[in-house]
Amino acid sequence: MEILEERFQLSMDRIREIKEEAFAKEEQDKGLENGQADGGSDPLWGALKEYMENCAAFLLLIGDMYSWIKEGGLRKADRKELEERNQLLYRDILPKQYGKSFANPVYAVERLGEDFGQLLCFLYSELRSTIGFAYEQNVEDVLIRMELFLEVYNAFALERAESGRLPESENIRHTLYWFCSDYADVDMERRIGQQFTPGDDFAVDIVRKSDLADLRYLYLYGEYVGENELHTAQYLNTLPEETIRLMADTFTEGYRIGFLTGNKDFASRRSVSLYYNLGFERVIRQAILNFEKLGLKPVLYRAAGSLLEGKSLSKSGFVGVSPNKQYEYDHKDDVSLFLDKQYVNRRLEALKAAFELHREETGTFGGPAVMEVFGEEPFTPKVQPQACRLSEEQQRLSVEYRSASRELQLKYIEEKNRSFTIIAFPIPEIGEQFEEIFHEIIRINTLDYKLYRDIQQKLIDALDQAEYVTIKGMEGNRTDMRVMLQELQNPEKETVFENCVSDVNIPVGEVFTSPRLTGTKGILHVSRVFLNELEYKDLEITFQDGMIAEYHCCNYSAEEENRKFLQDNLLFNHETLPLGEFAIGTNTTAYVAAEKYHMGDKLPILIAEKMGPHFAVGDTCYSNAEEISVFNPDGKEIIARDNEVSLLRNTPGATAYYNCHTDITIPYDELGELAAVRKDGTRTVLIKKGRFVLEGCEELNKPFEN
Repeated sequence: MEILEERFQLSMDRIREIKEEAFAKEEQDKGLENGQADGGSDPLWGALKEYMENCAAFLLLIGDMYSWIKEGGLRKADRKELEERNQLLYRDILPKQYGKSFANPVYAVERLGEDFGQLLCFLYSELRSTIGFAYEQNVEDVLIRMELFLEVYNAFALERAESGRLPESENIRHTLYWFCSDYADVDMERRIGQQFTPGDDFAVDIVRKSDLADLRYLYLYGEYVGENELHTAQYLNTLPEETIRLMADTFTEGYRIGFLTGNKDFASRRSVSLYYNLGFERVIRQAILNFEKLGLKPVLYRAAGSLLEGKSLSKSGFVGVSPNKQYEYDHKDDVSLFLDKQYVNRRLEALKAAFELHREETGTFGGPAVMEVFGEEPFTPKVQPQACRLSEEQQRLSVEYRSASRELQLKYIEEKNRSFTIIAFPIPEIGEQFEEIFHEIIRINTLDYKLYRDIQQKLIDALDQAEYVTIKGMEGNRTDMRVMLQELQNPEKETVFENCVSDVNIPVGEVFTSPRLTGTKGILHVSRVFLNELEYKDLEITFQDGMIAEYHCCNYSAEEENRKFLQDNLLFNHETLPLGEFAIGTNTTAYVAAEKYHMGDKLPILIAEKMGPHFAVGDTCYSNAEEISVFNPDGKEIIARDNEVSLLRNTPGATAYYNCHTDITIPYDELGELAAVRKDGTRTVLIKKGRFVLEGCEELNKPFEN
């Protein structure tokens, strides 16, 4: 540790010198002889000087924060100082400043040129990950990024001094490549340890020991703190203890019940990871107490902010609301700068070593408990040609890495021994009726599961008699689907659909199955849908034998951009995906609330999937756990746990899993008819013009009437 601190101070001293150095003075300009520029080279060197000084200033700010926190300044400062420091750290990527930030690939390429723009934009983004490390007093991860910056800076400065030329861009790329490769094992070991090792660590300490009535605690994390975080924490402080306990109890009880309904061993589990947004600490504190009574120790860690950690648009851990989603989208494919087979193998070797080191912790891990938030303004990303993009070969490698890393994880964390639960609450950005909506969501999250269980059983009884289901849209919805169902061998003891009550997926309200792919065909269409926080306009998917055959949306004027958007964010770089799930959402209470508060476009899929029939592309709900027997409340075993793709899991070289699962819901007001069709052609209509018409399901229509 002492050696790291010495290196840290030496790096800080070197970075302080940068602003005073003659990096781009005219008298040292000997002209660029490598084709990058001609006699007009001064502007490029000037832009490079500005970039280097900006990076240096940011790292000096990080160094100051690290030392200030180490000396106890974070706990002693008043709220005004904490707010000012927080804004300083994030102002460069906030929407108002982002247009002229070197973190923006458009601006970086414009100022630094095509050869260096993407590379240096990535470097600056990676330097920004030091914010979290500084707050956690992780000097090593701050230091290695400081040294990376100095290595790149020296490469430019040395070449400038010796020849007046720019260094070869490939040399800079190699520097970045070897940084990510060389530190893969160190970072992976730390990251896996964070994800599965319980203890009174950084975030647990904040949640347990802070005075949550004093909103200064929000600034202890190092995450961006905006109005959403402040208003959420302030509002939760006004709620009575019984409301907080109800929220936490629903959350933790759903987790426990998930093990029971999944026929999984709960007694041997020793830890649970909690994902949450800043502002919900009062509920998380109670949830930790609940889990400890169940024998589970909490694991809390920061969502990945570094490429080394595997950052992505989908975040796992504790987070603040994004300061700028466009910034995150612009950097989602930064790994394309050096993704090759060697890099994939290096990452997998490091991952395996990290899992092996933490075998004991992963062996008793119970799974994640996730508290999502919703209510942000819908986001449609701008596709920037200057941003990094994966090549076709890199897309293949990306799929290969996800598949191999998933297999490794399953080796150390078996599906038969883990479960999860997810619940969601709104944030203030949802609008002026935030508090009213918040209470409505609490009500929806705690609906009478017995009522839904009994009604859903009537739907299942009708569906179990069917060979297939037909789904047709209305009011401009072009959906026309035939979904084939698995065949029952013993109807007295078996069922095709799972009766999903309030356990792993809160709130209550769906029956679902893994369809038979052969014969499943047609068009799935929704006029507007939000998947993984991204908006899709006029989304249309064509299925043939249960596999995606065609796909289209209208987000962008160019069809090529639409296909690329879907390929990246819906197919996750696969050529096709199977229809892994078909379900009927029954939570009409949630649907009516969405209509009443005009928040349908802001609801997470967790709630939206309960508001109409939905179709999941990707793996089944039982992926990697098909051998575990699962039973409905009526005692019948759910036999539809496989499909023709997942059955290939024991076939060498075959693709059985795609490591993705995305639900797409047709809302009731776009649903013309949903019918169960028997082998003899007779039909039982379950839903007609957005209303349940099956006998015994009348209760589901009452929210519409009221």
